[in-house]
Amino acid sequence: MQKLVEGIHQFQNGIFSSKQRLFEGLVDGQQPLTLFITCSDSRIDPSLLTQTEPGELFILRNAGNIVPPYGAVEGGAAATIEYAVSVLGVNDIVICGHSHCGAMGGLLDQSQLEKLPAVRAWLGHAESTHRIIEENYSHITDAAARLTATVEENVLVQLEHLRTHPTVAAALARKSLNLHGWVYKFETGQVFGYHPELGQFVPVGRTDLATPASGRELPPI
Repeated sequence: MQKLVEGIHQFQNGIFSSKQRLFEGLVDGQQPLTLFITCSDSRIDPSLLTQTEPGELFILRNAGNIVPPYGAVEGGAAATIEYAVSVLGVNDIVICGHSHCGAMGGLLDQSQLEKLPAVRAWLGHAESTHRIIEENYSHITDAAARLTATVEENVLVQLEHLRTHPTVAAALARKSLNLHGWVYKFETGQVFGYHPELGQFVPVGRTDLATPASGRELPPI
């Protein structure tokens, strides 16, 4: 806790004072650019990764960057998505998975979840991911490569879940919203985005490249 308290003092005495006008302007409301859905993993800092200021990202975090299908759970995820699209009018939604994801590791080896009933139930919303890996990726036996494939496939599965939310479906129909699937490799700083036409994850901003993060092709969304 002492580190956190010291951090607050540093923020108040340094960062806040240098950006006081920005923070005062936020009193009038927020107009975030993007809803950023990512994992709760402490190794990911969405604002640091995207170099955005307070007020620019509306962030939803949970274990495994999961989006339950609409109606499956009455809870914060659906409410956050609905508010971001219908009230804040975000133009983009990013679902960002990451390397070495513990939630996806638990999905692959469910013996890890025996004493974690809440986590096991939550990962039920990634059962399609689990089935895709089990039935379509038996040829990948290397543990690290299998985990990477799981992380990538889960991003695509959760994008499909996102489309079941009425506010998202309506915004997509009127072409006022774009969906993006990313994977962040935190040990190298690389970010890969899913390219539907190529059926691959490629470095973000480099749509001319066709080399996926895991060296394989994925089916289109």
